[in-house]
Amino acid sequence: MKLKRIFIQNQLPKELEPLNRLSHNIWWSWNFDAQELFNSIDPDRFVKLNYNPVALMETLDPIRMQELAKDKAFLKKLKSVEKQFDAYLAEPMKKGPKLAYFSMEYGLHISLKLYSGGLGVLAGDYLKEASDSNVNLFGVGLLYRYGYFNQGLSMNGDQIHHYPAQKFTQLPVEPVRNADGNWLKVSVPIQGRIVRAKVWKLPIGRINLYLLDTDHEDNSQEDRALTHMLYGGDNEHRLKQEILLGIGGVRAIEAMGLEPEVYHLNEGHAAFLSIERLKNHVGDGMSFNEAVEAVRASSLYTTHTPVPAGHDHFPEHMLREYLYHYAGELGIDWYDFVALGRLNPDDSGEDFNMSKLSIRLSQRVNGVSKLHGEVSREMFTSLYPGYTAEEVHIGYVTNSVHYPTWIANEIHDLYSTQFGKDWVRDQSNKDIWRKIHNIDDKKLFDVRHKLKVRLLDYVREKLEADMRRRGESPRVTFDILSKINNDALVLGFARRFATYKRATLLFQNEERLRELVNQEGRPVIFLFAGKAHPADQGGQDLIRHIIHISKKPEFAGKVIFLEDYNMEMAKLLTQGVDIWLNTPTRPLEASGTSGMKAALNGSVNFSVLDGWWAEGYRPDAGWALPLERTYEDQHLQNELDAETIYRIMEEEIVPTYFDRDKNGISKTWMSYVKQIIAEVAPTFTMKRMMDDYYERFYFPLGKSQKAASKSNWKPAKEFAAWKQDVLTTWGGIEVVESKTHDTVNHALPLGEPFVAEITLDTNGIDPRKLLLEACFYERLGEDEIKLRRKEVFELKKSKGSRATWSISLDPRLAGVYEYGFRLRPNHPMMPHAQDLNLVFWA
Repeated sequence: MKLKRIFIQNQLPKELEPLNRLSHNIWWSWNFDAQELFNSIDPDRFVKLNYNPVALMETLDPIRMQELAKDKAFLKKLKSVEKQFDAYLAEPMKKGPKLAYFSMEYGLHISLKLYSGGLGVLAGDYLKEASDSNVNLFGVGLLYRYGYFNQGLSMNGDQIHHYPAQKFTQLPVEPVRNADGNWLKVSVPIQGRIVRAKVWKLPIGRINLYLLDTDHEDNSQEDRALTHMLYGGDNEHRLKQEILLGIGGVRAIEAMGLEPEVYHLNEGHAAFLSIERLKNHVGDGMSFNEAVEAVRASSLYTTHTPVPAGHDHFPEHMLREYLYHYAGELGIDWYDFVALGRLNPDDSGEDFNMSKLSIRLSQRVNGVSKLHGEVSREMFTSLYPGYTAEEVHIGYVTNSVHYPTWIANEIHDLYSTQFGKDWVRDQSNKDIWRKIHNIDDKKLFDVRHKLKVRLLDYVREKLEADMRRRGESPRVTFDILSKINNDALVLGFARRFATYKRATLLFQNEERLRELVNQEGRPVIFLFAGKAHPADQGGQDLIRHIIHISKKPEFAGKVIFLEDYNMEMAKLLTQGVDIWLNTPTRPLEASGTSGMKAALNGSVNFSVLDGWWAEGYRPDAGWALPLERTYEDQHLQNELDAETIYRIMEEEIVPTYFDRDKNGISKTWMSYVKQIIAEVAPTFTMKRMMDDYYERFYFPLGKSQKAASKSNWKPAKEFAAWKQDVLTTWGGIEVVESKTHDTVNHALPLGEPFVAEITLDTNGIDPRKLLLEACFYERLGEDEIKLRRKEVFELKKSKGSRATWSISLDPRLAGVYEYGFRLRPNHPMMPHAQDLNLVFWA
């Protein structure tokens, strides 16, 4: 049988044409009225289609179309939503540099398989806020045919991986066209051949996300698979995907004439974009060193990974196979090219590290929480010899969440009765959120209870369907469902199942847990959800263990695992649980955002003081495990942490929750709920995060890019020349004379000034572009020192190659310290001390 394919496109009646426009902009997904509009068309089908309005419109029954076209109430609602949308799009753009945001994944909606977990959801939330804030930003990523896997479970709790294909005709994406009307395609060299990538546009409110797609007839089967799966395949496949994202992404930007002023790399996956930009500048007549300054002046790198092993790295032989030609195009040899991604260029066995590449070619770098910023400075201190971790220039912006996406409609309506009209525009203002205390406890409790019942109804329905599909006995299924109590204290734990997140910490002592969940009149439920990477056997073992526990009679209906965690399930969980639980091994949680979503909705947090909770925790708004670890042995620490959780649950949380007055309300519990809403939630809205990025990074980078690019990049070229001169002559700096306190034979009395005068031969370097510092260190261990005080010398005089600096200071320190005089380059265009990483100890 020989068959041909035909695409019969649904044609909406004229009255319904706005539906097509609305469905093709993901804005509808965070606008309640738009969601209700699409849901009203066919509620059951809308749910089955993963709330996808494009798929709904494509498959809508013609009879139903005609009904809607004559439904005056529906048409009135449609007109109202379209009016909202037009008003939203019409708002003027805010001033600021034009931004290109690169990420390997974007969690925008369950119907778009472009994400796997937290990194992608964070990126998706960020683009939504960019639209809401009307900033000049666009995103770049890959359009996956299969995306990340859908999770199934066997009877035994084994994770099963399903990869259903996306139908691009049922996604809110459209081809980007050339001036001649043809589909825009960019060519990317991969392993000596040319791979052609189609460019798609996905509208996100007022901004666009551009996605590259290789799964088409121009490419071989091998190359078509490049955009099949997110985080699928081996390390070499990952390298090819990162070449496509970085190099292909820059080429797509150029082909569209977008001309961003600042490039934001969300993780190191996109680091090759800087290599492509270098090549372009060299092609325009710059030297390699000049091109480096031009690229760095406009680049920000955000790292999300707190452990060295989590940063992508590739062996040199693999890198050579794919990128050897780039060294020649940059005008450098292969040794210098590989050095961009290594700590020690002479170590032929060291892999090429994408984070080191990102840092070297980015002027600014940040972690994603205050603690993660500290961890990142420690991790990358080795790149900056002569400096201690606290001096490294890596900053931070704590991650946050997009309020309209994650708030329950019922909670938002309740807030709006007290917070005023249009309060969401000022959603980081704590004074607004503190008005929650004006809301009656019972009214807030009733809304929260309604959300919990909705969650537990979903749990029952999903469990029944999943257990039936797995072949569980009806008796076991009924027993579990019958024990799910709507009045229980419900705790949620949902995230990626990596071993460091310690999903099974609660099961260290099953006897204690059994007593906890089976108290008469005080029911407790623990809900678990999450996926383990297909290659992470340890994470899959954790899931299997929880499934086994959940089947024991004493835990039936009390410990529950929900399969196939996704964004819609995450909404129900974070909106409906009483407590959000998080138990990572500190400090391995870079940020975490699920607890923030729970806080927005009044769910109290109980977590390790790691990531965001190290900043967000308040003793009147949640609970925390102790900051410092007690045991070096992780097994012993796990045992201690589990016992601490049992104790806090038994002595504080459970009694507080069930201590009810005559109206069935726990006043103390509701004070926790109100405090996490008033004092914690507003700090972790995406609006605050966006403002932080502008203040700390985007505005400074915009100024830097503007200053460096004047007169055909003349300042950048002069800066590069100055750096080369300094690098060439630095080794010739010498100490001519040094006068200082005799610290060997005499202690410095407290309060007496420390005086020093240093004369150097600067080997021709302008002393006005040098900085001499007196640094005082405390020794913490054989290989560890901490900077306690740093002061700058005054340049007293200079003549020829000789210059004299002096200092007089009160160290304001008591005890034994080590000190040194550190000379470093200092140029007006240097954004931080490590920009030219040279140190001379006088």
